[in-house]
Amino acid sequence: MRVQQVKLSSSQDLAALDELLGLDPAMLLVFGAVPFFSDFDLHGALRSRFPKALLMGCSTAGEISPDGVSDGQCVVTAVKFDRTTLRLASTRADTMADSFSAGERLGRDLAAPELQGVLLYGPGVALNGSALVEGLTCALGPGVPITGGLAADAGAFTQTWVLGNDGVSDRAVVALGLYGEAVRLGHGSFGGWVPFGPARRVTRAEGNVLHELDGEPALTIYKRYLGDHAKDLPASGLLFPFSMHDEAQDGTGLIRTILAVDEASGSLTLAGEVAQGCFLKLMQASTDRLIDGAENAAEAARAMQGGHDATLAILVSCVGRKLVMGSQVDEEVASVGEVLGPRALLTGFYSNGEISPLAEAGNCELHNQTMTITTLYEAA
Repeated sequence: MRVQQVKLSSSQDLAALDELLGLDPAMLLVFGAVPFFSDFDLHGALRSRFPKALLMGCSTAGEISPDGVSDGQCVVTAVKFDRTTLRLASTRADTMADSFSAGERLGRDLAAPELQGVLLYGPGVALNGSALVEGLTCALGPGVPITGGLAADAGAFTQTWVLGNDGVSDRAVVALGLYGEAVRLGHGSFGGWVPFGPARRVTRAEGNVLHELDGEPALTIYKRYLGDHAKDLPASGLLFPFSMHDEAQDGTGLIRTILAVDEASGSLTLAGEVAQGCFLKLMQASTDRLIDGAENAAEAARAMQGGHDATLAILVSCVGRKLVMGSQVDEEVASVGEVLGPRALLTGFYSNGEISPLAEAGNCELHNQTMTITTLYEAA
């Protein structure tokens, strides 16, 4: 397995793609700012140069490379496998209600006994990411790891873009299956957020809309805890996510970000589904804790490699983490690079949602406010 990468700063840099031709890549991973997908024919530029390569990627809230985090650029990573078969599936999720079925359709296209793992990228708005992952898992079975993320648009949450073999779309979902005994996939996911305040039971919720906590309007309770930050909602919601638990237990469960508030109904719209009857804890974080969380995710992914150095590491971190860390966001990526070592080429993006198993043998889930890492290499 061999990898090579270029960064584009504008449409004037497309000639840099020619540097990747000698690799004859089987696939290209493309993570870039919105204008690369919306303002010119990036798909055409890639397809004309790499007619046989599988294309997948999405728009971002920041691009990740070995140099750290950039804004307004496009990172293109070419991958050449020696003994691994690839299959790319794509579909559309035109409505929120179609999210589960979209996952099922992708799963049916990819299912096979030799499937070792799936990379998944989808729209970051108007999509139920939890249902998408659940549908894909139902079609493939729980033993196949699914990792990836939801596209972003620099924190605007208005329109995101996904790249596939057929072009660029704001409603496409793409999934890449990796097949064969040679490919090795590691993964890790960790937040670094710390709970504060008591756990509150979800007494009314529908999908990803949270109506009541302990019988009170969810927005009323949320504003009470945020204090002065409440005036900046919904933007300040990225800084104070929820942790979801089956019981009011210690530790961190699935993290859910607040995307929107409804003053009339007193409800909160979250970036993933919330279970009726579960407990939610409000979370906050410091830069140091978030960087520690990224290191923990990298260590978990490395442990799954059995001491082998990864060839490629795909990092998907949440736009909310980027807002908290500000100018120190490069330290998150640097900490991952130090754990994985210099032989792992880093790529990835800041997202509207992260997809990974919660633990090595856990179910695949949609996460918010986490750093998720996928490592790939081929065994000899």
